[in-house]
Parts: sequence; structure tokens; C-alpha cells
Amino acid sequence: MTKSKESITVVAPGRICLFGDHQDYLGLPVIACAINRSIKLKGRKNGHNKFKIMMPDINEERHINLNNPIEATSNRDYFVSALNVLERYDCIPNVGYDIVVTGDIPVNAGLSSSSAVLVAWITFLLEAYGSSHTINTPFIAKLSYEAEVLEFNAPGGLMDQYAISLGDTVFLDTITGAHIPLMQSIDSLIIGESGVPKETLGVLGRLGHLANNAIEQVRRELPNFNIAKATKLTYNKHYHLVDASLQPIFLAAINNYLITKEALSIMQEEPLNLKRLGKLMDAHHFELKTHLKITVPIIDRMIDGAKEGGALGAKIVGSGGGGCIVAISTPENEEAVIDGMLKGGAKSAYKIEVSKGVQII
Repeated sequence: MTKSKESITVVAPGRICLFGDHQDYLGLPVIACAINRSIKLKGRKNGHNKFKIMMPDINEERHINLNNPIEATSNRDYFVSALNVLERYDCIPNVGYDIVVTGDIPVNAGLSSSSAVLVAWITFLLEAYGSSHTINTPFIAKLSYEAEVLEFNAPGGLMDQYAISLGDTVFLDTITGAHIPLMQSIDSLIIGESGVPKETLGVLGRLGHLANNAIEQVRRELPNFNIAKATKLTYNKHYHLVDASLQPIFLAAINNYLITKEALSIMQEEPLNLKRLGKLMDAHHFELKTHLKITVPIIDRMIDGAKEGGALGAKIVGSGGGGCIVAISTPENEEAVIDGMLKGGAKSAYKIEVSKGVQII
């Protein structure tokens, strides 16, 4: 066990999914990037055997006594679930800290503020107390996924935890966590906040259940069916095996997978063809809106406003039901795209940049 440090500061970014929303619960790949909105967690040793965690942005404070056994509760207490997970990896707190958590990631907006808090917390704990395992960003991502998803048997995949931990732009295998760094940079990404809270658990749980049901219906007749081998002909060949109510969801799963693979191909080419990428983003949003039905009217108006402002492509970000949109712009159209989002009803709109992953500073 390493000797704990007097003070530690960790910064964890938010993330956006560029391609592959509603794919990670199917084990299909995504393209995601970390952004320059972040959570900052500062810890200073307090000489007591407890954590005092202050979150002034949301006006909350809590204490965790290290002497008492603690269990993750049904209200998704990530501070506690992380401690339980890390104990299995020989990271055991032996001295307390005063913790202050602040940030500028909008809450419940689809930019993974809660995952960023968790990644920052786990990074802090590993830095403070060590582990017998090799500590690196994939390890941090793995533990964060276990603490956020597996501990609560929750819907969702591992995109958020890995995108935040690894940073930059990555093509991510959502089964293994294997990833391909994408060096091509999209210089003009615009975020629009709707101000309407997203509905993560309900939407993910419902659509994940329906999509997996559709795939299982195909497998009843074709046991070797693998959606990861889908082509443009797959839906036409197999839709008759799926209940009519599930056919749009089955179609979206296939189309979004093919869109993500094509986007990967474009993002590995030089120079980066932003027009083609923008068209793919529009196609991805079409599936999310039309077949998965995860948008709300204000999101639709914001998308229309972004396109009227000259966006090359735009889509909803995250689970849906509210939250944010992201648009690909050109440098000369950035202000017009922002203005279009605001005219469409956005609470806020701004340019973001791709950032590094979680860091100890």
C-alpha cells in the first residue's frame, strides 16, 4: 500500500457520442470523444477516518465513515459503489480526505457528468491508496464501468467510462474496451443544451430490452445470427422474423451499426471529409428520431435551427428524452449554427473542443 498524499486534484472530462448512440447495450462499437467541459475533484487529507465530500454546485454534502461497512444503495450511490469495487482490487482507504467536487458539465444533459464524477473519484482513490494491479486509464475505465453499471445491474454499456478515461476521439469496442485512437480532428463541434432533463435509465432500459428481444427473435430461427456481421441486406432478409412492433428498432440497430462503421472509415482518411461525416451524422439522427423515437420537440427544433445555420450534420446526444445535441460546423458557420440552436429554443449553445482523458494535476 502506497503512502497517501496530502492533497490530490483530478480532472475528468465530459464526453459526447459522435456515432453509435444506443449501440453499446448491443455490444456494438461507438465513436466518442472527451470534451473540454469537466469535473474537478480536489482532496486534502483531513486527519480523520472519514471522507467529507462537498458538492457546492448542487448544494450537497455527505460523509462516509471508513470504520463502518458500506454497501451500494438502490439510489445509485457511486461514491459507495466505487469503494466496494476498489476493495476487490486491493485499493483500501486507510485515512480520510476532505473532498470538493465542482465542474462545468451540465447535469442530466447527456454529456456524462455523473460518469465524469465517478471516473474522477476512482482515479483519486487509486492515486491516494494504490492497488496491487497496474494502474492506467483502461484500468480506471474498467473499474468505473463496474461501479456504475455492474454494481447496480443497470442498463447501459461501457462507452461513458472509457471515453472519459481514455480521452481524445476513439472507436471503441463496447464488449472488450479495446479502442482505436482517431487522430483526425473535427475542429468545429457545437453543443446545444435543451434544458430538458434526459431520461437515461428508462429510455436505455426500454430500448435495450426491445432491441435485444428483436435480435433474439431472429436467433430463434437462425441461431448463428450475429448483428456485428450485418450488411445493408440484413434487414430485408430477416425482418419477417421480428414482430412488427420491433421491426423499426431492429432496423435502427442495423443502420446505426453500418453508419458507425462508415464513419470510422471516413475518420481514418486524410483529409477528413466533413461533408460526408455530416451526412452520416444526419442519418444517425434520423434513426434515433424516427425509429427509436428518443427526441422531444425542442430537440427537433434545435436540430432544425442548427441545419438552417449551416451545420453539416447534427444529432441528439445520449439516451434521449431531452439533453443536448451536437453539430458539425465549418469555422465560418460556427456563430450561425449557435444562433440557430438558440432560436430553436436551446438554453445554451457553444463550441467545444476534444480534450484529453482523466488527469491528475
